[in-house]
Amino acid sequence: MSKNELMSRRERLEAVFAGEQPDRTPILGGWIACPEHICTLADATKEEYWADPESVSIRAYRQLGSDGLIGIFVPASPEDFRCVNADSYAHAVSQKSLEETVAQIDEMPDAKTIEGEFDFDTEYDTFKQELIRMQDLCGEIVWMPAQWGAAAAASWYGQLGYENFFCIVGMYPDRAKKLMDVGGAWGLRRTRLVARAVEEGIYPHAMLFGEDICTQRGPMISPAFLEEHYAPNLRRGLRPMLDVGCKPVWHSDGDVRPIVDMLIDCGVQGFQGFQPECGMTIEYVKDKRTRDGDPLLIFGPLAVTTELPACTPDEIRAKVRHAIEVCRGKANLVMFTGNTINPDVPLDNILAMHEAVGAR
Repeated sequence: MSKNELMSRRERLEAVFAGEQPDRTPILGGWIACPEHICTLADATKEEYWADPESVSIRAYRQLGSDGLIGIFVPASPEDFRCVNADSYAHAVSQKSLEETVAQIDEMPDAKTIEGEFDFDTEYDTFKQELIRMQDLCGEIVWMPAQWGAAAAASWYGQLGYENFFCIVGMYPDRAKKLMDVGGAWGLRRTRLVARAVEEGIYPHAMLFGEDICTQRGPMISPAFLEEHYAPNLRRGLRPMLDVGCKPVWHSDGDVRPIVDMLIDCGVQGFQGFQPECGMTIEYVKDKRTRDGDPLLIFGPLAVTTELPACTPDEIRAKVRHAIEVCRGKANLVMFTGNTINPDVPLDNILAMHEAVGAR
C-alpha cells in the first residue's frame, strides 16, 4: 500500500479539520473555470462536457487527486468562462433611486419574522437531498459546497447596487442596522441546516463561507460599523456550527487584515482567499489562534493573480512546499487556491500544485 493510500480522502480531510496529522496535505478542488482544462483532465470532448458538466468535472478532479470539492464551477456559456457577466453582476447604480431603496428596506420583514417563518424540516429535506445527490456523484471525493450567505450578511450591494448600499450605510444608520439584522436572520437559517447535516454525517467538519467586504485597500465598510452591527449577527449565526464541532472558514478577498481579529472573536476558525499583493498571507495568520486558543484552519494559499498564472511549474511546487513548511506546527493546512482558476492559469501549473502535495 502506498503512502497516498493510507488514508481515504474523507479521513485525510477530517484529520486536518480535527487538528491531527494526515498522511499528506489534503487538497481541494472545484474552482477551475476553464472547460478546456477540465476536458483534458477527464479525457472528454467539449460536447460531452456541456451535456453533463458536473459528471465530467468530477472525473477531472478525481484524476487530479482532489480530496474534496468546494463546488463545481460551470461557466455561464460555452463562449464565456465567467460565472457572471455584465448582465448579472451588481452595478454601481441601481435602477431604483435612493428614496425607493429606503422604502424597499422599510418593506422588508424584520429579523424576528424571517426566523419565525422558517420551515426547518421542509428546507432541511431539500438541502439534505441535494447533498446526498452530489455526494453520490462525487464518490470517494468529499462534497463540501461553500455556504455563501451563511451565518450573516453585510454586503447588500448585490441587491441594492453599490451606490445605494453605501449611501444607506452612511446616511441611514437605522436602515443599515436592519439590513445587518435581516442578513443575520437569513444566515442563521442556513447554518442551522448545515449543522444538522454535520450531525448526520453528510457534511464534513469544516465549512467555507464569507463574503467580499474588502477591497485591496481594506474593508469597504468601517471596522467600527462592522463591530457594532455585523459582528453580533455573525457571532450568533456561527453558534450552530461551533456547537456541532464544524469549523467556519472565512473566504477573504482583498486586504481583510483590519477585521481578522473581529472575525476570529465572532467564531471564525480559519481563512481562505489569500492575496499576497494585499498583505494577506499565510505568514500573517499562521500564528493567530481561534478564540479557544487552537490553531487556525487554512484553505490555500496559492494566488490566482500573482502566482498560478505567472509562475513556472517548478515555482508552483516550491510555493506549495513553502506553504506546508510555514504552517507546520502553526496552522492546519488544506491546499487550495485563493479564488477561481481562470483560463490564464496553465494546466501544467494546476498539475504541479497537485503533484507537490502527492495527490498525483
